Amino acid sequence: MKHNFFRYFLLSVAMLLVSSIAYSQHNKVPPFQMIQVNGKVFLAGNLPMGEPIVIIYFSPDCEDCQQLTKELLNRIKEFNNTSIAMITNLSIDKVKHFVTEFHLDNYSNIFIGTEGNSFFVGNYYKIGKLPFMALYNKNGDLIKIYDKEISIEDLIINLKKL
Repeated sequence: MKHNFFRYFLLSVAMLLVSSIAYSQHNKVPPFQMIQVNGKVFLAGNLPMGEPIVIIYFSPDCEDCQQLTKELLNRIKEFNNTSIAMITNLSIDKVKHFVTEFHLDNYSNIFIGTEGNSFFVGNYYKIGKLPFMALYNKNGDLIKIYDKEISIEDLIINLKKL
């Protein structure tokens, strides 16, 4: 019994340390993890280095999120050298449907999945409205947050400046 308590205590301390480090580096890509439709865990550290990163927090059921995805795919050639992480907290079944509907598995630079009930990314950015986007440069430094009005055109303009 004491052994289990000690393990729980150590795990709790470790989680606090990880979250405090993550929040202290708020201008860097958050150390997220998500489950992809193939069942594999994808970590922020798996994003290709040396290219800009766009993080999109979305809901597969959200009409604005679906519209954003359509606009993004219409201009996808302008994102060839950009990694796009699309993260939701909804079920993997909804993510699978979204991936199928938009043929997102055809794009090697789009990484999509669910963070499930951890709400790490949602809490990290204090997201209140969907969709949400954050743009990072090739070094993982935050350039711009899009949380009110999301414009693919503005995103592309900012990407070209990097």
